[in-house]
Amino acid sequence: MEVEQDAAAGARVHPETMTRIERAMGSLGTSAIAAMDEHLPWFRKLTAENRSWLGLVAQAGIASFVDWIRHPERHRPAAAEVFGTAPRELARAVTLQQAVEMVRVIIDVVEGQVDQLAAPGFESELREGVLIYAREIAFSVAQVYARTAEARGAWDARLEALVVDSLVRGEAAESLNSWASALNWSSSPVTVIAGNIEGDAEPLIDELRAAARRARLDLLAGVQGSRLIVVLGGAEDGLEAAEKFVGRFGDGPVVVGPSVPNLRAASLSARAALAGLRAAPGWPDAPRPASAFELLPERALNGDEEAVKALVADVYEPLLAGGAALLETLTAYLEQGSSLEATARMLFVHPNTVRYRLKRVTELTAYTPADGRDGFTLWVALILGRLAARRS
Repeated sequence: MEVEQDAAAGARVHPETMTRIERAMGSLGTSAIAAMDEHLPWFRKLTAENRSWLGLVAQAGIASFVDWIRHPERHRPAAAEVFGTAPRELARAVTLQQAVEMVRVIIDVVEGQVDQLAAPGFESELREGVLIYAREIAFSVAQVYARTAEARGAWDARLEALVVDSLVRGEAAESLNSWASALNWSSSPVTVIAGNIEGDAEPLIDELRAAARRARLDLLAGVQGSRLIVVLGGAEDGLEAAEKFVGRFGDGPVVVGPSVPNLRAASLSARAALAGLRAAPGWPDAPRPASAFELLPERALNGDEEAVKALVADVYEPLLAGGAALLETLTAYLEQGSSLEATARMLFVHPNTVRYRLKRVTELTAYTPADGRDGFTLWVALILGRLAARRS
């Protein structure tokens, strides 16, 4: 009897307890899986593969507990081995809260059988061992998810930069949709915002993401040299949405590209936004943010072929189709410093005729000749249209 007590004194639990636990390992694992199925609704909704992996995790948890109490020289259980059996993808299917619930259920199963597992009179030492093990397992769960989140964050940042770079380069890669899916992107329409950046990019992008979450928008961001590119998803009015983020850009212009239906088409918005950013110094008084559409004349003068085509197709050609009188009247009006009377005298028509023709110009182009900015855009469009007609 004294020998038995001395042996028990050097062990974590009584030898008989150890023997009983080893015999019950299989049934404990089965009971743990049954308890998860009964008490955890999310467990029942998992795929068969993921349920199978979690069953292995439960079995590994019990095996790790047995191994720990078998070796009293170990101050802490090798809890990391419990989750080493499962693939990393399982951390995406099971949240941290669900993992904690699962551990609690497994521990409850073991604790509920302490009276049957422990040698008579040694129940308290087994309960103490279960509590210590439960604490270590909880820490292990947190570590596993922290490492996964860290790795996931680093991977997401690289993937996000790859998506933004692909859009800036105009590469509609076949894998773009799968990249976006990996980043949980499903929003539409999509708008690209371009501006300058000052300071460290990482905390700034974190601030942009936080602002996007508050606005219930999706956001991807990347840095290209001194430029900050933001891809915004879910905003019906891209220019209005950009006003929520403009304060986080550096000094200088901020340009918003046109809205497009999806991420795959966002390279169109990115090209327009970046072309507008390059041309924005030509309009020092431009609003902040400004739309790439508002900067069409500066973009065209700066060599942006898409802006040239837009002004010719949307302004010059409708005027040309409206008749030679419209082009003649608009040209005279702009050359005469936007004076109705001077234009009428030059064309030998009544001022009301000039008014009618200018109103017709606005109807066809959505630009008002009497407005200084609109008049400038119309003048650039006239020049570009004539040059295009001469080349063709």
